[in-house]
Amino acid sequence: MIYLNFLGRLKPKGKYKKAYAEAKVSYLNRIRWAVAMFYFGMGLTFATWASRIPTIKTALQLSEGTLGTILFALPVGQLTMMFFSGKLVTRYGSHRVLPVSILLYAVSLTNLALAQNAWQLALGLFAFGLTANLTNISVNTQGVYTEGLFKRNIMLSFHGMWSLAGFTGALVGLGMLALDLTTYTHFIIVACIVLGLVAFNYKLLIRAKETQKTEKKKPFFKPDPTLIWLGVIGFCCMASEGVMFDWSGVYFKDVVKVPGPLVVLGYTSFMIMMASGRFFGDRLTQKWGRKKVMQISGCVISTGLFTAVFFPYIIPATIAFMFVGLGVSTIIPTLYSIAGKHPTIPTGEALTAVSSVSFLGFLMGPPVIGHIAQAFGLQFSFAFIGIFGFLIAFMVSKIKIEA
Repeated sequence: MIYLNFLGRLKPKGKYKKAYAEAKVSYLNRIRWAVAMFYFGMGLTFATWASRIPTIKTALQLSEGTLGTILFALPVGQLTMMFFSGKLVTRYGSHRVLPVSILLYAVSLTNLALAQNAWQLALGLFAFGLTANLTNISVNTQGVYTEGLFKRNIMLSFHGMWSLAGFTGALVGLGMLALDLTTYTHFIIVACIVLGLVAFNYKLLIRAKETQKTEKKKPFFKPDPTLIWLGVIGFCCMASEGVMFDWSGVYFKDVVKVPGPLVVLGYTSFMIMMASGRFFGDRLTQKWGRKKVMQISGCVISTGLFTAVFFPYIIPATIAFMFVGLGVSTIIPTLYSIAGKHPTIPTGEALTAVSSVSFLGFLMGPPVIGHIAQAFGLQFSFAFIGIFGFLIAFMVSKIKIEA
């Protein structure tokens, strides 16, 4: 069993300019707000695409099977960029990479609306995935740096802004549909909003240089074991999260058997609690410690999923999905915060290693659920994923020293 002894040696990464150390609290808060706006812009961009998937499906006359195959291009793009994003952020600095990557992300969004057939949409989604991953690594690097300035846990609130942007994007999408605006017009408006966020906040991004001496570079097939360990914890969390994104509506329709519009109740309750947990989670990790909060979160995930399995009725199932949302809310941001302070590996590369393994859970979880459900039923498949929460609690218990 691997013990993460390195956690006891973690220190805020990056060499900050003297001006940051002497800055007033009001200026530091302005920096925090600026970084939060980049998280918001990233979440808004993704939510905007998600809100228009049905419209694009109809416009291109795609079947469910064809759409499912095309949507796979997005995670393929993300996985492809994972080989390069950490190195780019380390070499050029997240304060330079982030403004460029998020603008490219917004431009990629607008290009999706120009697709005239299936292969063009797939190519657009591949580019969307590339820019999404580069934005993800660079914005989380800034999050780690900002947390180092405050010397307390604030990473969860940044991810809370991403979740809040998800709600905002969905509401804006409904508004655009009500106004009968075209998909391209909708995407252009959102891209302009992102451009405005970048224009008003990019100058406040932290300019920090890596100061640690890196160990002798390991071959690709032998990555840092501690980061892989963190990634496995993230894998279990993101598998649970991915299942909720893709299967919560189906579960409420086929297992809970709710009427019509109420099929979205499970997903909505999950998202509300995930966003809420991220906004008050920083206080909990500051008070109880990251280790204890992640252990509790893992148990909460399992409790929620098993409750939904054994009590497939609308009220207990809704409460159960709220538990799952609350459980997954703290784990990934906390893992990113820990990984970003690795003593020998640059922040961007460490985040890439952890997010790469974690993202496989998000990618593989939903398809695995589908195959298990086909063989044994959807309730059994949810029970299978429910074990992952307890695995998270067990693996976190092997972290010997508090981060």
